[in-house]
Parts: sequence; C-alpha cells; structure tokens
Amino acid sequence: EQQKISNGVNEELQGSDPERVGPEKDKKNYLLPVSILVSVVIIAGTWIYTSGLNRQKESEQIQSQSRESAVNTLEDKVAPPEGMVLPVRWGDLGKKLVDAGVIDPEKFGALYEKSGEVSRDIKQLLYGENNDNLRITSENSGMVLNLLWALGLGVKNDILETGPMSDPRYGGAGNFASTGGWTLARGNAMNHYSRHPFIILNEEQQTLVEDVSKNIYRPCCNNSTHFPDCNHGIAMLGLLELMASQGVSEEEMYRVALQVNAYWFPDTYLTIAKYLESRGVAWDKSNPKELLGYNFSSGSGYRQILSQVTAPVEKSSGSCGV
Repeated sequence: EQQKISNGVNEELQGSDPERVGPEKDKKNYLLPVSILVSVVIIAGTWIYTSGLNRQKESEQIQSQSRESAVNTLEDKVAPPEGMVLPVRWGDLGKKLVDAGVIDPEKFGALYEKSGEVSRDIKQLLYGENNDNLRITSENSGMVLNLLWALGLGVKNDILETGPMSDPRYGGAGNFASTGGWTLARGNAMNHYSRHPFIILNEEQQTLVEDVSKNIYRPCCNNSTHFPDCNHGIAMLGLLELMASQGVSEEEMYRVALQVNAYWFPDTYLTIAKYLESRGVAWDKSNPKELLGYNFSSGSGYRQILSQVTAPVEKSSGSCGV
C-alpha cells in the first residue's frame, strides 16, 4: 500500500513538470499588478483629459458671459434702456403739424398701430396741446425720428432756403430723401418745405443752429446737419431749432444730439464706444462735439473706426425712409 502511494506521488510529480509551473505562476503574479496599473493610468488619463475639456469649456463659457456682460453694460451706457428725456417741451407742435398738413395723422398712426404704448403716445403727441418734454427710448426712437423729421421739414428756416439743399447743382430741394421720402404728409411734401413759422428764432438762436448744425454728422452719409438731405439730418435740424428756441446751451445741444444719434444708430455708436474703450477712453467721458464730427459720425469716418474694431452683431440699422 505504501508502495502504491509512493508510486502515485512520484507519477503526479513527474506529470506536473515542476520546472514549468514555478515560472508561469510568477509570470501571472507579475502581470496582474501591471494590468491594474495600466488600467489606472488609462482611467486617470481619461479623467484628466475630460476634466481639462470641462474646465476649458467652463472657462470659455465664463469668458463668453463676461464679454456679453461687458457688451450689455456698454449698450446700457450708449443707449440707456430707461430712455432720455430731451430738454425740450413738445407742447402743441404735433397739433400744428397735423393742422397744417405736414403730418397726415392716419398715415402716421398706421405705422405704429400695433406698437402698444408707442401708439398711445402718438395720439397725445399729435393732438395734445400741452405736452411735456419729449422722451426718446430704443422702442420709440423711430417715432421720435419721424416727428422731428416733419418738424425739420416744415419749419421755415434759412438753412433750408439758402443752404446746400437749395444748391442748383442738385436739381432742387425736392430730390432728396429728406423731402421726396416724406410720404406722411397730406399732399406733396414740398408744399410744406420751409413754409411754416412753427418755430421762430432770433438772430442769436439762428446763428447757434447754423454753427452747431455744421458740426453734427450722421453715419448714413457724409453730410452734416447743415445739409439735411436725409431724414436723420432734417430731423436733427428740427431738434436743434427746438432746443435753440427753448434756451438750451450749445454744450447741452451737442450732448443731446449725440444721445439721440445713439438711439437712431445704436450699432454704430456701440462700435464707436468699443473703439474708444480700446484706447482707454470711457464713453461717458468722451467729448460729444468730437464724436459727432466728421472723423467719427460721418459715413467715411465711421468706416475708418470700423476697420479698427470688431463691430457688434447688427441689431438695427438707421433707415433713411419712412
């Protein structure tokens, strides 16, 4: 019996090839921790890569939000959402414009019949006899533009009668966007061109309007307000006449004109504000007269500014028509 057991043990030992089993076992014991280590490295690398992407994405989002916030802040400075009260009383000028036919109230109202509050304001501004100061906002800037367009067109003034508008080279004053483009009158717009004494200026006030109008440009063309060949120019002329007649100072006239231009051309003046900030000049610390001049506010001047700064996404444009 003992001999059988001994023979069985010997056979088992011989069959197991002890010289091979030892190294294979060691190899397996070695490969296991290496596999674990490789897996850990792969997982860690993936986590680090993913975390890096997430951090980069979060950083880009923060930067984007920061840029958007900066633009919004600048927008609020250039065209404040609360609007601006102009330093002029409108009084009964709307009623006078309607009575004289410079404004056809039905045509005018039809432009804004779906605009809620603006539509309600129009009725008061066209028919009221004791209106307070005009207020301009982003929402009603087009309506204010058209009111002042009618005023600038209809008020009798030497700038319209003897200035560039009447230069024979242009074939008559009726050929411009500011005159031929006014389709909200009763009858032909030229029947009202510089015809009505709605605003009567003394010599000093007239000189003030002459001087200031030559220094205020608009980015839709290269002409100053003294040559009001488009709606923005003739509307600005009407505003200058109104301010001069109510005792507004020259400095204040420039400040108001810049703010009004900013509501009429918001994208343009936001770009100009960005240009100023890139050179360390804050919008609210800039010189209104300089910004309204040819180098900034004319069409050519603005194109030079635009070539040096990234313009914001266009939200609106200053159309020269009704």
